Amino acid sequence: MSYAQHQTLAEEITQDVFVKIFKAAGRFRGQSQISTWVYRITVNTSINYLKSKKGELRESKLIEIESIKQVKDFEHPGILLERKEDSKIFFRALNNLGENQKMAFILCFIEGLPRKKAADIMEISLKAMESLLQRAKGNLRRQLSLMYPERRKTNK
Repeated sequence: MSYAQHQTLAEEITQDVFVKIFKAAGRFRGQSQISTWVYRITVNTSINYLKSKKGELRESKLIEIESIKQVKDFEHPGILLERKEDSKIFFRALNNLGENQKMAFILCFIEGLPRKKAADIMEISLKAMESLLQRAKGNLRRQLSLMYPERRKTNK
């Protein structure tokens, strides 16, 4: 799950998720797919965990390039550094979105879930999901254009 942008955080959250699933398994009513139920637990656990650790996380916001993209061939260290910086800027903009926009964007565009499944996880309609995604993309574009003013001219 892309809420945790550090491997150690992701591992801690994953452990918490598995414990919660184990404890709640008997209460699963089958009103949704089990994968939707697990995603909902994962999203809620991630949000709650990150809120509780917010102060600690501000100091450690570096994102490992390996968590964004697996590098299979040698690439110049300067290119890797630029990608790392791009990732930091992107996730800074993503973290500035409202919670629902951020969740919708992560589920659909980073996790690659179909929009209907993401809507089920968020317990909203497909139309509401489409609206959240449109607003999220627009807000990300605006924020990134402010963070990357030099790219506005070259990417038009």
